[in-house]
Amino acid sequence: MLYKRGKTWWIDFTTPNGERVRRSAQTTDRRAAQEYHDRVKAELWRQDQLKEKPKRIWDEAALRWLDGLQNPRTQKNAAIRLSWLQTFLRGKLLEDIDRSLIAEITAERGIDVTPTTVNRYLETLQAVLHKSFEWGWVDHVPAIPKVKTASKRIRWLTHEEARILLTHLPEHQADLARFALATGLRQRNILELEWSQVDLKRALCWIHPDQAKGGRAIGVPLNQDAIKVLLKQKGKHDRRVFTFQGKPVGQVNTKAWRSALKRAGITDFRWHDLRHTWASWHVQSGTPLHVLQELGGWSDYKMVQRYAHLTHEHLARFVENSTHGTNMAQSQLRIV
Repeated sequence: MLYKRGKTWWIDFTTPNGERVRRSAQTTDRRAAQEYHDRVKAELWRQDQLKEKPKRIWDEAALRWLDGLQNPRTQKNAAIRLSWLQTFLRGKLLEDIDRSLIAEITAERGIDVTPTTVNRYLETLQAVLHKSFEWGWVDHVPAIPKVKTASKRIRWLTHEEARILLTHLPEHQADLARFALATGLRQRNILELEWSQVDLKRALCWIHPDQAKGGRAIGVPLNQDAIKVLLKQKGKHDRRVFTFQGKPVGQVNTKAWRSALKRAGITDFRWHDLRHTWASWHVQSGTPLHVLQELGGWSDYKMVQRYAHLTHEHLARFVENSTHGTNMAQSQLRIV
């Protein structure tokens, strides 16, 4: 039978084996609710009488997979990706997730993020489907091709370019960008920074292990630029550091950000490139790479080696070695 709760229709019936089924049809249309009722009832009858395998939907699989993750930080990041994937997969039967749908998801996600980030979403999708196969919920898993990631140069701004960009940003975004350039912190760490993580007397803030990409706590020394930004935020919110109109800032890749880049004449630049800019300035000012690794919270030394080409001090004392040899050879050549 059908009945209403508020404006939404619900279905209610008993299966051949005596089990009662009562669930929302998730619609306000009675005809659509009746179709849903008949389809569910027929599927359950076939499962009971013909021993057909139950047809599972994406939502069930995603939730079970997410609940199985043990690391809180991993679970939080996975939940963010699953939330976006729901746009395409909500209510979809697992058996209907094919290469065509995956290609559509890949193309849509690639509009505003890097190929590396697209691949993280595809890896999450793949993980859910592989687990579904292990549980016996699907008979096969479609191939999920990864997006090619090309090696590219580090994108960073000169001090003058950064100054121009800051003048074009709205005040609250300019403060966020100044803090990023002063600390090198990742976007999420800045947006979620709380006053309980700041000690202005010691000129220090810190990122908790569950907030850090590398999974370990990061201590962040604050220079004068960073302190000035923090002092400006005092009193605006009792918990969060960066706010706009009394509410925590939730997004930086906004129309205002893109417009400021355009007006400043800066192309091919993302918010994360502020971190690259911070690191590049450090290296050009003589900060050793192993120190930069600690400051930036990188767990892998290879990550900071990307900036090695921006410094030459450690090589300068060796360049004359070949010069002396060349002069000697030229002297001997003249003698002969």
